[in-house]
Amino acid sequence: MSNSSSITQFLLLAFADTRELQLLHFWLFLGIYLAALLGNGLIITAIACDHRLHTPMYFFLLDLGSISTTLSKSLVNSLWDTRAICYTGCAAQVFLFVFFISAEYCLLTIMPYDRYVAICKPLHYGTLLGSRPCVQMAAAAWGTGFFYALLHTANTFSLPLCHGNAVDQFFCEIPQILKLSCSDTYLREAGLIVVSILVVFSCFVFIVVSYVQIFRAVLRIPSQQGRHKAFSTCLPHLAVVSLFLITVMFTYLKPPSISSPPLNLVVAVLYSVVPPSVNPLIYSMRNQQLKDAVWKLITRCFSGAINFICVAVTM
Repeated sequence: MSNSSSITQFLLLAFADTRELQLLHFWLFLGIYLAALLGNGLIITAIACDHRLHTPMYFFLLDLGSISTTLSKSLVNSLWDTRAICYTGCAAQVFLFVFFISAEYCLLTIMPYDRYVAICKPLHYGTLLGSRPCVQMAAAAWGTGFFYALLHTANTFSLPLCHGNAVDQFFCEIPQILKLSCSDTYLREAGLIVVSILVVFSCFVFIVVSYVQIFRAVLRIPSQQGRHKAFSTCLPHLAVVSLFLITVMFTYLKPPSISSPPLNLVVAVLYSVVPPSVNPLIYSMRNQQLKDAVWKLITRCFSGAINFICVAVTM
């Protein structure tokens, strides 16, 4: 039996047992990661370049932290055929993952308020959601994420571990680390998780109430085009929130009887990798203003590249 003081590294779950499948997973997830970086990067640049998009709804779209925290180490391990992550690296991964996930959910909770003010109180939008309130709300979201991450990381890695160092997940996930605990002290962290779930549920109630008010206001809009435009800005957010909540709740509330490494891996990919990857597609698919800004940016970059090549050839 070992304890946490003698553990210097953890062994993460590999995506596959054979080297060929490991490399296949490496290239697959590298493609997903690069697509997420490209998509989010295009949206960030388009928002920065187009003053019409300098609103809270677009200010809160940035989402690259969770996928960078979880997938980068897994990609390195798959490439070099290893499963190891050092103790401090695992603690850092837990802290960063909880930080980004908590902050992301706080921002997802704030976004319905932005839509509520824009649709139900448009004359007060500049006052209620100016630059200063946006910065304050974003700071509150990141501050909450930092507090939660610090609390959960300190509590998890203060537990004595004596059931080995093999983590049944492709990154350091708190429920999988708790399984390595050798005493009932894990109940302390389990209690924190229950409190966190209650907070998440409260935020969910706030989101639902906000959208009930929004949809009541939208249905009173006489113009069909106006209703369509209002719904097009709300439905993508609902899709992202639904995917995020369903997978996170399943991860932390599923009964042990249906828990298995393959299932845990699939669910973890769904809530840590898929949302950042599909966010650019979901948010831009039904938002003509954002699509126009991204297309203008791509056209401008392509034209600049063509002009540079022509100048270089003629020199």
